[in-house]
Amino acid sequence: MHSFKSDLGLLKDRRFTLLLAARTISVLGSAFAPVALAFSILERFGKDATALSVVLTAEALPMVVFMLVGGVIADRFPRQRVMMAGEVINALAFFALAAMILTGWGSLPALATAAAVSGLSMAVIFPALTGIIPEVVPADRLQTGNALLGLGANSSRVAGAVLGGATVSVFGGGWALLVSGAMFALAAVLIAALKLTPPARTPGGAPGPAEKPGERHSVLADLREGWREFISRQWIWVVVAQFSLLVMAIQAGHGVLGPLLAATTMGGAPAWSAFLAGEAVGTIAGVLVSLRVRPRRPILVGVLLCFPTAVPYVLLAVHAPLWLIVAGAFVLGVSFDVFGVLWQTTMQREIPGDALARVSSYDALGSMMFGPIGLMVAGPVAAVFGTEATLLGCAGLVVLSTLAALLSPAVRNLRAPEPVPTPASSS
Repeated sequence: MHSFKSDLGLLKDRRFTLLLAARTISVLGSAFAPVALAFSILERFGKDATALSVVLTAEALPMVVFMLVGGVIADRFPRQRVMMAGEVINALAFFALAAMILTGWGSLPALATAAAVSGLSMAVIFPALTGIIPEVVPADRLQTGNALLGLGANSSRVAGAVLGGATVSVFGGGWALLVSGAMFALAAVLIAALKLTPPARTPGGAPGPAEKPGERHSVLADLREGWREFISRQWIWVVVAQFSLLVMAIQAGHGVLGPLLAATTMGGAPAWSAFLAGEAVGTIAGVLVSLRVRPRRPILVGVLLCFPTAVPYVLLAVHAPLWLIVAGAFVLGVSFDVFGVLWQTTMQREIPGDALARVSSYDALGSMMFGPIGLMVAGPVAAVFGTEATLLGCAGLVVLSTLAALLSPAVRNLRAPEPVPTPASSS
């Protein structure tokens, strides 16, 4: 167990504080974006759900398709510059969206193109973020750093959902998109102030540990090298396979089945809002838990924490009282956040630094790849078997995938290294 005073001492490190501020502000901008973009498109095209679907798909697809390329870029170039470029591109995309909405000029293809540019930027930012954290945070404080970054991000998601809706209601979607763009631009400025020493592996520069002098790897060669690092560690690919199924179940439960049940039997949007609020508070509490707990077998503990995420779907299916359902959502939020901190910290400790971004991109792609399937099949399956039975099926998929992951010896036995204290830097 670590004391909060010791944990919070990391905030005295100037570089970590800059990274924390940049990440928190960027996530706040991202939390503004869904509400602002959705209502802007619906207003612009007369509440046409097809137009909204086109723009959101145009944003989501590049983020998934180019995630692996983003990992290569983040391992080839200085991650500080990659993140800064990603935030700048995201800011420009949202400034373009805001301008089109505010002037009334934007056609559907133009709006979809700007949204696609935003998706591309996120495919670059995410792997670079995973890789940059060990460059900023001392090895013995990685879990603390991940937890504090998670606390800032989760608080921003809660605040952004509220403030984004209020901004759209008072000023309109175009102005809310402009605010999002300004936040991304500010995040880029903060990242630029980090002043990190570039890593050794850069195109045309000094070779990294996997290269010979004068050797230049192609993108495909880098992807193969990243795949070897990914697949050579059983605990990684087993948990990613688990999460491909678990995320599919959660996308179905959160995206379709939960709102559908709330609308038909629970009184509508207020009940579902209470569910989401309980989950959001749980994510913040989960970060506080992860600041305190240092399990010797972090992946085992993280996988075991996936079991409680099935509880809210069972409670919804059996029509439990709303307060109990909200409590289940709170537990889900806590569990996922503690898992996330343990997972990120273990990856940063176990994966070589020059391959970390590529491995994290394989992790993200594998975990998300079945999510859209969950969204697509949830409605038709519920129409045949009923919403309650389908929710129980989602809970069953969560439990079975977690049990399967626990069959892996690497998942059960991987141990965290004994901590070796490293003096914290103040600059």
